[in-house]
Amino acid sequence: MDIILTVLTIVVVLLLVAQLAGPRQDRNTPRRLAEIERRLQLVMDHLGVVDDRPMPPGVREHLARGEKLKAIRAYRDATGVDLRTATEAVAAMMGPRR
Repeated sequence: MDIILTVLTIVVVLLLVAQLAGPRQDRNTPRRLAEIERRLQLVMDHLGVVDDRPMPPGVREHLARGEKLKAIRAYRDATGVDLRTATEAVAAMMGPRR
C-alpha cells in the first residue's frame, strides 16, 4: 500500500509542477485544473484511496437533511471553488448512488 501512495504522490507532484511551470495563466486554467482533479479522483477511486479530510462546515448537516443544493453552496462558501467542482465534491461525499 505504501508503494501505491508513493506513486500517487509522485503523480500529483508532477501534475502540480506541470501546472506551475507555465508562467501564463489563461482562461482555460480552471477547466484544465478541474480535469486534472477529475482524473486524480478516478485514480484514487481505482486504487481505493479514501480522502479522510473532514467536510467543510455545514455540508454534512445539509446532506443529512437531503439538502444537496444547500450543501453545494456551503462547500463553495467554505472553499471558494467553482460550481462544477463543488457539485462533484458534494456528489463524492454523498457516495455512490443506489
